[in-house]
Amino acid sequence: MSCSVCRAEPERVLGAKLAKDLDRVDARIVAWLERHSAQMLRASLGVVFLWFGALKFFPGLSPAQELATRTIDVLSFGLVPPSVSIYVLAAWESVIGLGLLSGVFQRLTLLLLLAQMLGTVTPVVLFPAEVFSRAPYAPTLEGQYIIKNLVLVSAALVLGARVRSEARCACLASHAS
Repeated sequence: MSCSVCRAEPERVLGAKLAKDLDRVDARIVAWLERHSAQMLRASLGVVFLWFGALKFFPGLSPAQELATRTIDVLSFGLVPPSVSIYVLAAWESVIGLGLLSGVFQRLTLLLLLAQMLGTVTPVVLFPAEVFSRAPYAPTLEGQYIIKNLVLVSAALVLGARVRSEARCACLASHAS
């Protein structure tokens, strides 16, 4: 039997109603994601940087410590000893983490993050035998540690693309109240 108004079969009417309901739910989810996902991304990225940075303050806890200090030694032409460079790196990463978590000085924080990420890629060139067991397709654990930074850089780029609009929204919100 068909619907008297639209002459559609009951299954098609139920299917259309279900599709409309699902579309409403989908729209609500997307709206929630638009409001909160960048903040969640910023917070999770902040936790990663603060955590990895804090580990470097305690000798032997960071799996990247030895490779990081040797990289800094080479990049600084031996001017920054490992006993100093690990604490500089720990502070740098911790500042990035705190900046991301607090949401203040976002442009500067993201600039520090991208500069730090450039440094983390250099072992691929400086120490390829330690980064790959079979170059260029079989990374070691250290190589995997470096490669995962592509995700962190991409996350930072997403946040960077939103810095201006978030600042504008905050400005508009303060003027509205």
